[in-house]
Amino acid sequence: MRLGLRLLFAFFLINGIAAFFVLRVFMAEIKPSVREVMEDMMVDTANILAELASDDLAAGRLNYGSSSSAGSGSASSPFAQHVRRYATRPIDAAIWGFSKQSLDYRIYVTDTKGRVLFDSENRAVGADYSQWRDVALTLRGEYGARSTREVQGDDASGVMHVAAPIYVKGQIAGVLTVAKPTRTVQRFIDRAERKVFMGGLLLLALSAAVGVAVTLWMVWNVRRLRDYALSVQGPADGERHDPGAPPTPALAVPEVPGELGDLARAMDRMRARLEGRDYIEGYVRALTHELKSPVAAIRGAGELLQDDLPATDRAEFATQVVQQSERLQRIIDRLLELSKLEQRHHAEGRAPVALQACAEAAIAQTRARATQRGITLALAGAGASGPWEAELVTLALTNLLDNAIDFSASGSTVRVELEGATVAVQDSGPGVPDYALPRLGERFFTTARPSGERSGSGLGLAIVQRVMALHGGRTAVRNTTPGLRVALEFPAA
Repeated sequence: MRLGLRLLFAFFLINGIAAFFVLRVFMAEIKPSVREVMEDMMVDTANILAELASDDLAAGRLNYGSSSSAGSGSASSPFAQHVRRYATRPIDAAIWGFSKQSLDYRIYVTDTKGRVLFDSENRAVGADYSQWRDVALTLRGEYGARSTREVQGDDASGVMHVAAPIYVKGQIAGVLTVAKPTRTVQRFIDRAERKVFMGGLLLLALSAAVGVAVTLWMVWNVRRLRDYALSVQGPADGERHDPGAPPTPALAVPEVPGELGDLARAMDRMRARLEGRDYIEGYVRALTHELKSPVAAIRGAGELLQDDLPATDRAEFATQVVQQSERLQRIIDRLLELSKLEQRHHAEGRAPVALQACAEAAIAQTRARATQRGITLALAGAGASGPWEAELVTLALTNLLDNAIDFSASGSTVRVELEGATVAVQDSGPGVPDYALPRLGERFFTTARPSGERSGSGLGLAIVQRVMALHGGRTAVRNTTPGLRVALEFPAA
């Protein structure tokens, strides 16, 4: 399973479990919480009404049977009259979006034996309520309350009863109970549950969105690190590459925060150490192989010069020592140039540079050598200007001209052609065998000169390739009839 899917699965699992338990707790607590608030309000109401009923109870105006009909004894009670008028009051109240059009309290009063003296609904006057918890507990001086269902098994038909003692001369003379159906607050409970449920779903959706965003951010940064790690794997020493393909630009360390940033910087330091090790190992192997030939030639000539030789032979071997020494010097100089270039990550072009000026400077540096070989250097076109590093462009062209001079016959012409952001060097030599074209640009890879010698260092085109890589350009090499054409294509300004 991929990293992103694992992160998403883990996040949704944790988020889903947390949301389930949180919603379950909220939903389970709404109904009892509302009923607790309702009971608290009924306690206050019962105690206020108990105080209001105490005078009538003490005066006997609430006594059952003081008249011929049940409950008629309370007809002269001001308390009873006020309560009945309360029950018939018209009301239309808007409570947080709900309309209340009825008064739902039922109030009844019992004596010290639990017999009902007054009932606001006239349902139980004369009945014995001494066994009901609200009455029995209150008569014993405790808090009396109960919840009774009008329909067995139907929780919505429950009625809450809260009682308060009626004191006369400091003694409990009766009990006043306030009853209220729970269905009157059920709609508030239902609305609260819906809001909590919808809020929970919204929270779950937002959490899921945050989880997806965090997962995508994490996966994106991890993939950047992966791509960076893969991209820094340059070709192993000796692998062939296409010089005509665009060079891979220098990559910057991915800018990622936190521990991922630390990992990126650690990877960059590791890459630098590995590149340095590979760089040294590759150079040591290639340089050892390249130096074997001139060192062997110098040693052989030196051993022969120790003998008594004819003057012509001594001159020939001395010339060979000088030539091989010059070859060693060229190799060392080119290696120094290439090593400096390979330690850089980009060119430092600031002011616009004209390709024509760079071409003229390269021609001026190689004109003496070309004249010595009987070769003419020609410049055609104007070329463009751009934010390139003039010294590096001149260095690349100088190396191309040196190669062209080496492979051109005496009396021929080497042309430098400028067109836009492209500068090309065209010679009229034998060209390069097709099998060797893909390897041009490899360190120390050389082909035979027209004379049959391999006197080149094999570093000139490697320097050119590196210069173009620093500029983000490309090198295009192809055989012509006759000669070889090497074009440097710089990025447009």
